[in-house]
Amino acid sequence: MPDAELVVEVCLGVQNNVASRVEERVIRENGRYGEGVGQHGKGKKVKVREKKKGGNKEEKRKVVDVLESHSMLENDHDEGEGFDNESPRSKVVESLWQDPDVNDSGLTEGSETEEDVGFHSDEEDIGINGQPISEDSLHLSSFDLHLQHNLSKEEIDSQRNRKFSWETPAIGMSNCKWIGTGENILEDLDINSCHGLKSKLSKHWMDAYNRTSGGKDISSPKQKMFFSLCSSYRDILHCNKRPFYLKGLEDTSIMDAYIMHSLNHVFRTRDCEKNDAKLTKLKENADSDRFRDQCFTRPKVLILLPLASIVYRVVKRLIQLTPSAYMVNVEHMDRFSTKFGSEEHKGDIENGKESENAKPHKSSKVADFQILFGGNNEDDFMIGIKFTRKTVKLFSDFHTSDIIIALALCLVNKIEEAGSNKEKDVDFLSSLEVLIIDHADVTSMQNWYHVHTVIEHLNRLPSKQPGTDVMRIRPWYLDDHSRFYRQTVILGFYSNPDVNASFNHQCLNYEGKVKLINECKGVLHKVLPKIRQIYERFNVDSIVEADDARFDYFVKKVLPRINDLDQGGTMLFTNSYFEFIRIRNFLKSQNASFCLLGEYTTQSDISRARVCFYEGKRKILVYTERSHFYHRYKIRGVQNLIIYSLPERKEFYPEIVNMLDGSDNMTCTALFSYLDKLRLERIVGTTPAKRMVVAEKGVFVFCH
Repeated sequence: MPDAELVVEVCLGVQNNVASRVEERVIRENGRYGEGVGQHGKGKKVKVREKKKGGNKEEKRKVVDVLESHSMLENDHDEGEGFDNESPRSKVVESLWQDPDVNDSGLTEGSETEEDVGFHSDEEDIGINGQPISEDSLHLSSFDLHLQHNLSKEEIDSQRNRKFSWETPAIGMSNCKWIGTGENILEDLDINSCHGLKSKLSKHWMDAYNRTSGGKDISSPKQKMFFSLCSSYRDILHCNKRPFYLKGLEDTSIMDAYIMHSLNHVFRTRDCEKNDAKLTKLKENADSDRFRDQCFTRPKVLILLPLASIVYRVVKRLIQLTPSAYMVNVEHMDRFSTKFGSEEHKGDIENGKESENAKPHKSSKVADFQILFGGNNEDDFMIGIKFTRKTVKLFSDFHTSDIIIALALCLVNKIEEAGSNKEKDVDFLSSLEVLIIDHADVTSMQNWYHVHTVIEHLNRLPSKQPGTDVMRIRPWYLDDHSRFYRQTVILGFYSNPDVNASFNHQCLNYEGKVKLINECKGVLHKVLPKIRQIYERFNVDSIVEADDARFDYFVKKVLPRINDLDQGGTMLFTNSYFEFIRIRNFLKSQNASFCLLGEYTTQSDISRARVCFYEGKRKILVYTERSHFYHRYKIRGVQNLIIYSLPERKEFYPEIVNMLDGSDNMTCTALFSYLDKLRLERIVGTTPAKRMVVAEKGVFVFCH
């Protein structure tokens, strides 16, 4: 047959930020491409001639135009509802490869080891050469629908202006409701099905729950609903999650749901490896856009936790919920138990056994403090988890892990180290698609700003060339739009302005947001009956002036009353360390008789301050909530209590106020403004709090 000429006309319109990170190269393969192929400027033509033997008629010349677009490469989906079919795409069949950098573990970033190849999948998404497609793949999962969506510029521009527009009662939770943006996904939600969950995971989840619940189905409708919310890939703020350290049963259903969602996301991501074999089989007949399923780096799920003991609980449960089809062996389990387990766990390991739950040591502290801090209190940890065909690898290199579990502060240190050392990088944060922040209330007691910093550094373009075929990378990664596809799930016992600010301004998922709102009953009934609680509201015009307004009210209205008291024993309780510093500096300038008990006070100074206050040698004691969180001191000698700012944790309020037991003046004074509504309603109840922030009078008295 005469030669057939294939002319490919390439017009490259590449964004500057992508061009700076992606070095294009063409690999010539045994005469398949002729000379003249290279990197060209805008509008230049590149001719690739392919010689074919055929009949007497010359085949028609094929011209493929790769149009200049907003992104370097745009994805083109099969026609279907919800997809944009007008975006340009590349018809280039051969992939452009880049040289991967080698990381500390000796593996290339994003590369697969021999045992990764052939990762087990119980589904087939695309049929090849007439082979049957499994039943599950006839309908796109929520995973596919979420990641294959082609985000428009209008959708991006509207992300920050979305408002909560609907509400639905929360199943299984009294006095709670879900509110959300966009479409009300809970209106027609079928909670009896775990839509989108891989069949092996679903079956194993049921079997695991049956073994621990006496043959019942997967927990409660609340658990099914929360998993359905996770699988919808919306951002979620759930701040009514009962923690394991409080009295009563732990709300493990929520933890199970987000673990299963994480496993499901990882295994569906790993299913994309099947496309490597499909591309090899299809060769030149392949539609390259159909296989745009890769990203810059391998890690897909990041879980932020506050304590090593909580990491131990989560990873142990993750291993329990991983089906045997994906897990024949768990590597480095002994090392994990030694690092993250408590002393009881370590002793059990040495004796050849390992207990499920370690009992806390006997202590005079309250029960929830013993349970929370009775295990491993280490707050400097970061661990990677990698899934291969039959093995779960703990302590895997971060660049080649599937799931990363870390303390926010540890990640911040990694980010700062990468900023000062060019040989270091945090590119493993560039392709995260699911972020889970559990026990957000405990993290707030540490420092929420670390979480804020971590979120700001997620889903950035990598600093080094990724070890991935650039023609397989999803277009929205190249467009630097991956933050709009990241799902963020924040879980905690309560919410606060810092958590709400991160959820409202740093979570930009195009799918929308869902938030749980609950009515609080308050904790006033836990206060001793004889104590009079006086709430004084101060006026504030804006959040910028809130700190100054509180301080001015204290200096002009409250401090004169303290000075008029002949006796000492006045304790000032503050929520913020900055308030603590401000009061300390002011009292020092007034030559007042005071002592300090803060989170950074040394143990010797704490002991000395408590003795001096009890014996009356110091009239005023300044005490912070964070110090109470970590030590739960019971202060003796309190005669007068001033709550400068209400505590975030509602259980602290009765503990602090009841320190007045036995004093001559059983009176507590608490300062608040309308900006303290979240803290106020957790203490006095939602209904009274609403009245207190808008009432004409500014003083309220509670006495039970």
